[in-house]
Parts: sequence; structure tokens; C-alpha cells
Amino acid sequence: MKELFEKQVSQLKEAHFLILYWTAKAEEKNAKYNITNIFDDLKYSGATRTKQSAVSFVESLSALCFVDVTGEGNRKHLYISPFGAKALEYLLSESKFKIKKSMFLEGSK
Repeated sequence: MKELFEKQVSQLKEAHFLILYWTAKAEEKNAKYNITNIFDDLKYSGATRTKQSAVSFVESLSALCFVDVTGEGNRKHLYISPFGAKALEYLLSESKFKIKKSMFLEGSK
């Protein structure tokens, strides 16, 4: 299973990493982080320009059980799962991606 997990994590792109990171940070702040926030943050960081791409990044993280998604439509809230936390920890230790600021989280200090 460890080999499968490492293979899955190695396939993640910068946008996946940022979503995991921002979702974890939002939970630390007791903030509800949703699809609209994700799209705005990914657009601001230059990771995507379309909401469709943002949704597909979230769906892939959900399929991997790295995030839990609750709610409906654009108000779907994300929560990092224990597997997602482990994936984030792995990505941070590898220093493969650079942390970027979240407009949503910076504004909700």
C-alpha cells in the first residue's frame, strides 16, 4: 500500500498541492473553504484560469480520499482527510512545490 500511496502522491500537480495546503490551513483557522474560494485562489496563484479545472482538481483529490467534500454546488466545503494530511506532509518534505498565499485565507485573519 505504501508504494501505491507514493505513486498516487507523485502524480499530483501544483494545484493539488495548493488545495491540500489551503484546505489544511483553513481548518486550522476554523474557516470553511469551498470550491469558489479554491477557484479564486488557484486563479490568483496562476495555477488555472477556469473553474472547470479547479473542480477537476478537487474531484481527483476526492477520488483519492485526500479530501472530503460536503454541501452542494459552489458551496461545497472541503476538509482534509487523514490520507490528505499524510499526502501533504509527504509533498512538503519533498519540497516539490512552493507554498503560495491564499487570497481567501489572507483576508480572513
